[in-house]
Amino acid sequence: MDKFIEMQTFAAVVDAGSFVRAAEALGQSKAAVSRYVAELEARLGVRLLHRTTRKLSLTDEGQVFHLRCKTLLADLSEAEAEITSRSGQASGLLRVNVPVTFGILHLAPLWAAFGERHPGLTLEVTLADRIVDLVEEGYDLAVRIARLPSSSLVSRKLASTRMILCAAPRYLAEHGAPAHPSDLAGHAVLAYTLLSVGEQWGFEGPEGPVSVKVAPWLRSNSGDTCRAGALQGRGIVMQPSFLVEDDVRAGRLVEVLPQYRGMALDIVAVYPSRQHVAPKVRLVIDFLAQAFRSPPWRG
Repeated sequence: MDKFIEMQTFAAVVDAGSFVRAAEALGQSKAAVSRYVAELEARLGVRLLHRTTRKLSLTDEGQVFHLRCKTLLADLSEAEAEITSRSGQASGLLRVNVPVTFGILHLAPLWAAFGERHPGLTLEVTLADRIVDLVEEGYDLAVRIARLPSSSLVSRKLASTRMILCAAPRYLAEHGAPAHPSDLAGHAVLAYTLLSVGEQWGFEGPEGPVSVKVAPWLRSNSGDTCRAGALQGRGIVMQPSFLVEDDVRAGRLVEVLPQYRGMALDIVAVYPSRQHVAPKVRLVIDFLAQAFRSPPWRG
């Protein structure tokens, strides 16, 4: 039991970044937290933490041991959750990472219903467009929109979306509509910088695959920023249907070159590859899969 407490305390100190904040999180005194970490280092015979008056940092041995501690503590939490989930419920903290725009538009309205179904769970939802390291950063699950490369993660498809080339009626009235993807080289373009294909936009057309290099006047890591510029008549964008579908239906944007289909992307739930999926992870994936059985955008 002492070994477990030492590991739990050490992990809490690293995660909190200080002995004081770890003590607050654990409901212990700072002296007790310091003692557990000191006893752990003495038992292992190595220094795990570099201590200064301003900050803590991990030694090389500490980094290795911290990762192992997180894994073991997570496994214990999963084992407990698996037993309690036989009633169809789960408890504990569920950390989820989701893309910013999709998270705001299509996931944010769902969390209240999920929380109501599973009151024993505490949700921590982080919005970020960067690819987080689920294991290293302690996430249980991430929602990603991409053509997923092979990895150590496992995934489940929730829905799909496709990239739509579109512009405001005002822009098309002033500059004309391209007749072929190659014409995009002569048009004002707003580009999303996190698109996996970069500025080499690809389409599937009547004559087969077509690829064109665009020269954007605006580049942004925010799809919302690109969409806003397009709505103001400042150029052509290629954005996912989950973001621009409503604009196209309402006539605020017009699909350009509809005979040339943009690439399709999968919307997937990814989680660390383990032999047994934590019940809380399984519950949220099933919930999201059900919610997106008939998505309000074109796949």
